[in-house]
Amino acid sequence: MSLTAAAAALMIGSAIPQAVAQGPEDIPVPAAQEAEPQAEQAPLAVPETAEAQTAPDDGEAADPDFQGSEIIVTRRPGAPPGDPLEAINETSFQVVQSVDKAVVEPVAKAYNKGIPHPVREGLRNVFSNLQEPVVFAAYMLELKPGKALETAGRFLINSTLGLAGIIDVAKRKPFNLPYRPNGLANVLGYYGVGPGPYMYLPIIGPTTVRDLIGDSIDRLASPAMLGKPFTKPEVAIPMITLAQLGERAAFDDEINRIRDTDNPYATYRELYLRQREAEIEALHGRITPDVVPVYGRMMPTAGSEPQDTPELIETPEAPEPAAPAVIAAPVEPTIRYVSEPVVQPLPEGYGTR
Repeated sequence: MSLTAAAAALMIGSAIPQAVAQGPEDIPVPAAQEAEPQAEQAPLAVPETAEAQTAPDDGEAADPDFQGSEIIVTRRPGAPPGDPLEAINETSFQVVQSVDKAVVEPVAKAYNKGIPHPVREGLRNVFSNLQEPVVFAAYMLELKPGKALETAGRFLINSTLGLAGIIDVAKRKPFNLPYRPNGLANVLGYYGVGPGPYMYLPIIGPTTVRDLIGDSIDRLASPAMLGKPFTKPEVAIPMITLAQLGERAAFDDEINRIRDTDNPYATYRELYLRQREAEIEALHGRITPDVVPVYGRMMPTAGSEPQDTPELIETPEAPEPAAPAVIAAPVEPTIRYVSEPVVQPLPEGYGTR
């Protein structure tokens, strides 16, 4: 042993009180405890649950000094697979909602109250009609020329007979051309590109990586496809502002219902992702039931009747029930009596006489 180690051992030994050095044989033990064998102490098991609380024994429960000394182990659940930035997104959501309640919501309520319903509905129809060239191009990229031609027909009919799109004439008889949402993000989803991480961004709101890319290109392509004067900033910026105000006003009732839920952020996220999934599935001819729209033209304008609200996805018309088959009464067979000759054997010996 080196000198340093010996000196350290000597210092530690001198610092230990003599009561500690006293062996167990020197400590008086009551007779009752001496008769009982000492139970082996069980190892402390760490619970695997997300939240655990150590239960005090009888002695600790009786002693007031132990009150409030429980140890609580908590573990924050991990982010969902599709929302790896959940903590950041939720913070952004809360900040945006605070600003919305203070500034945007009063304006949206005044807009709904002060502007008549036909005017608000007509403005939303105009902005939806201006998106039809993008919808046409998306259907062509999806190799759906029939739907593309229907979209072109909607744009032509509503731009002329519908007074620049104010009235959605195309959805009515005899045309029966309903509005169908589409865009580059839907094209990517149609060909199997996943949505990517979910994000909640200021101004933009709920989105994914795929939707952010697709919607950004759609916004740039729409004025270019429409041409002048929509390419001028003094025209485009007021139109975008008015369009966003109309969408926020239409969303007013639904956002208040979302805020009343236990977890508004998660509720909004799930509703958005479900609507996006329903639109992609509709391109493959599959119907997603019970979808609550939280964006786009599928949200009803405040004060709309149910029949005035576009359907989220076009459902195929149910075929008319076939008439029940008429069971013919059984036909009794015709009985025909036919007389046939009866051949009887001759008696023995006949003809031998």
